[in-house]
Amino acid sequence: SGQKVCYGAFKHLCYKLAYFQDLSRRVGFQEARQACEIDGGALLSLESEAEQQLIENMLQNLTKSGSGISDGDFWIGLWRSGDGLATSSACPDLYQWADGSMSPFRNWYTDEPSCGSEACVVMYHQPTANPGLGGPYLYQWNDDRCNMKH
Repeated sequence: SGQKVCYGAFKHLCYKLAYFQDLSRRVGFQEARQACEIDGGALLSLESEAEQQLIENMLQNLTKSGSGISDGDFWIGLWRSGDGLATSSACPDLYQWADGSMSPFRNWYTDEPSCGSEACVVMYHQPTANPGLGGPYLYQWNDDRCNMKH
């Protein structure tokens, strides 16, 4: 399930947001990736600040819709394969888009990516969390363990 919205101004003409309040319906990165592919799409690759802003607006509209949306991060299509250089300073450069996009755009939260065993990326959506060093946990990116449920 999810809400599909289409625009003509971006490379990705249509976007589909899937948010599950029921924690048991949330999935890991690979499951989310497969669900998108089965649906004829791909996990989102964000290619510009303008596209990032579009997605933020979509999430704000979802929140305003009265659906009772609460804390819950969203998988995006950025990930790092293998753990060869996971703890080196080169780690941030090892992230790639699952759909093959070469976009260099990044919107990391302060002190992210932390690398190590965290190789898949979420867009923060934690409106009830107290702000951290980088401000509210809303819309910036964080690397997380790929088996986490989002």
